[in-house]
Amino acid sequence: MMSFEGFNSISCNNTNSSAVVSATVPSSVVSLLPVRGKMNGHGDIGLGGESFDPGFLGRLRDDEYESRSGSDNFDAVSGDDQEARGQDKGRKKKKYHRHTPHQIQELESFFKECPHPDEKQRLELSRRLALETKQIKFWFQNRRTQMKTQLERHENVILRQENEKLLAENDLLKEAMRSPVCNACGGPAVPGDVTYEQQHLRFENARLKDELARISSLANKFLGRPVSSLVGPPPQPSGLDVSILGLATGINGGISSDIPLGIDFGDGHLMKPPGGNDIVYERSMFVDLALKAMDELIKLADPDCPLWIKNTNSEKESLNHDEYRSVYAGATCTRNPGFAAEASRETGVVLINSLALVETLMDANRWTEMFESIVARASTIDVISSGTGGSMNGCLQLMQAEFQVISPLVPTRQVKFLRYCKQHADGLWAVVDVSSDINRDGPNLQSYGGCRRLPSGCIIQDMGNGYSKVTWVEHSEYDESNVHHLYRQLLSSGLGLGAQRSLATLQRQCESFSALLSSLNPTDNHSGLTPAGAKSVLKLAQRMGFNFFAGVSGSSVRKWEKLPVANVGEDMRILTRKNVSDPGEPSGVILSAATSVWIPVAQHRLFDFLRDQNCRNQWDILSNGGTMNEMVRIPKGRQHDGNSVSLLRASQGIDQTESSMLILQETWTDPSGAMVVYAPVDVSSMNVVMNGGDSAYVALLPSGFWISPDGSKGKVKNEVDGNTTTSTSNNNGGCILTVGFQILVNSLPNARLNMESVDTVNNLISCTIHKIKGALLQ
Repeated sequence: MMSFEGFNSISCNNTNSSAVVSATVPSSVVSLLPVRGKMNGHGDIGLGGESFDPGFLGRLRDDEYESRSGSDNFDAVSGDDQEARGQDKGRKKKKYHRHTPHQIQELESFFKECPHPDEKQRLELSRRLALETKQIKFWFQNRRTQMKTQLERHENVILRQENEKLLAENDLLKEAMRSPVCNACGGPAVPGDVTYEQQHLRFENARLKDELARISSLANKFLGRPVSSLVGPPPQPSGLDVSILGLATGINGGISSDIPLGIDFGDGHLMKPPGGNDIVYERSMFVDLALKAMDELIKLADPDCPLWIKNTNSEKESLNHDEYRSVYAGATCTRNPGFAAEASRETGVVLINSLALVETLMDANRWTEMFESIVARASTIDVISSGTGGSMNGCLQLMQAEFQVISPLVPTRQVKFLRYCKQHADGLWAVVDVSSDINRDGPNLQSYGGCRRLPSGCIIQDMGNGYSKVTWVEHSEYDESNVHHLYRQLLSSGLGLGAQRSLATLQRQCESFSALLSSLNPTDNHSGLTPAGAKSVLKLAQRMGFNFFAGVSGSSVRKWEKLPVANVGEDMRILTRKNVSDPGEPSGVILSAATSVWIPVAQHRLFDFLRDQNCRNQWDILSNGGTMNEMVRIPKGRQHDGNSVSLLRASQGIDQTESSMLILQETWTDPSGAMVVYAPVDVSSMNVVMNGGDSAYVALLPSGFWISPDGSKGKVKNEVDGNTTTSTSNNNGGCILTVGFQILVNSLPNARLNMESVDTVNNLISCTIHKIKGALLQ
């Protein structure tokens, strides 16, 4: 007799060296019992953590338990031990024979490919892993059993949750029917001397009438087409999410003021909806706010909108904020003291069709990837409406996002907002954002995360051949007191987080995707890599850029801790964190240092200087005076625009101890800014990546530069190394350079950070800026 953990001591008898589960316990019960334990070195088995063949689930049902180890670890008990137990019950039990981590890894890898090996395959594994065939057989039986148990347990949890939800809803409805409330007097409603069945029918009839009235009232405004009246059978709303239309209850200036809130029993008494009144009220406000924001976006995007004023000295437009507040006061605009206004509009042609762009904007992950230098992170909190007819038309989501300017001198903006999508005509879409708490009372800046997003978004119109005309509007109010003076003109000009930057980023990304598709074509591929290798290198470069942005802006993507240091400039920000489990970074204490300075050099000139490998020894003090040779280049745009991912190797002049290191570098530029980001990687890891291997395990720490136009004309104060200078700048004569370094200061995660490391990275940034200025301002 042998007790198995997690199976409530189910009895098993060993017969002819095979363990058979006792028939006293049904297999369905066994499958529902919890399985405890973890794989040695692999953790709990998640349902989505591994990819497996669903086809073998049917075969699992035909398997019998021939053996079961003393725990659910995959380093199972050997077959010899099981036989010994069956033959010698009275003797002292032998110690478990645990499989080695190597054996478990090999068995796991084979299980992913073939969960039900035949005898020949078991013999081959036995020979290769120095295990007996019985041990191999028992291990695969236990592994299949645990997979089956995990799946069935997950299905039971889902079914149990659905059952509890239905029971709760049923109880709420029964309670509401037993004690209805009169909205007029607040007392109990008396439905009259009717039977329970009649009361139930009246309740259902009133509910359906109320729901139809709401849909009829709201559909014309929300979907742009009418729904027929109550006469005749009601038309189907073509996949319309009824949950959103059922919220338009006429509250607080809603869609229809004549729709009652409650259920009419036919005698003048109304019963309030059972529970969730606050949620209904809030979602109704969301619908109303989204509709008003869409109307405002359409008007602001109109080229003839009188609220936009042409600047006399440029082609840019500015919003008449006083006139705007007088027109939209009380709708989507509530002026709060302490906020600085920022509004911009830009129109351009983008290499993407309207439907693809709409789907990208409505997906938080794809939106973040498309605008990775603007959106640090984003997520969807709630889907109020999923659209109609399987399309995004009418989709309304509650989202939250963190917007960033790539500089330590500008705090990130965390905003919770509504995003509403509507199709106005064939090939004509509009997507609008508006802060969800925009109409709440109170000027407290912290309640808005330091920023409010006024109606902003884009109008997208198909032009054919995969192109679209996009009109982008950005409008927000934010706390300017935390923004460094160096960036205030940039933000107000729209190049910081305005329409110009959003549209320029979208155009560049779409052109890059098109160029990458062409370069990955074997006939047009001049990088020398296979398509799989090129994709793996690009994925690694994308992660490098994403981590660089997070380190410079200090976003919440990483759990950075700000390090107060007295001996560095006030414009220098030092952050630190510890990496223990992320295989994409070296383990230990990581230091991030960044600062921004103004340089009287045009953006394109500074960008060309920094990306030129022949000039690298003029600013990179780690190159030891040597030059770099470009081994691989994957273009991400036109050949002459500098948008590419490169792999650089040091020339022979550098110390041979560094010969095992390569430099992965990505560069790109557009009217809103430019980037040069690089990270050292070892040769062996890059060989795996260039052959199409997984790049997630390549450890790297990015450093580099972000170049922004200064967005100003006039005098700009600049502080470097504690010295203050005043220079005259304009959009073509100066730019803002942000320098960021991430370095590993100690390979032990629990080590304390010493000030010597801080001084080293501070001197590294100061020396780099000094060398760049010296090379460009000769």
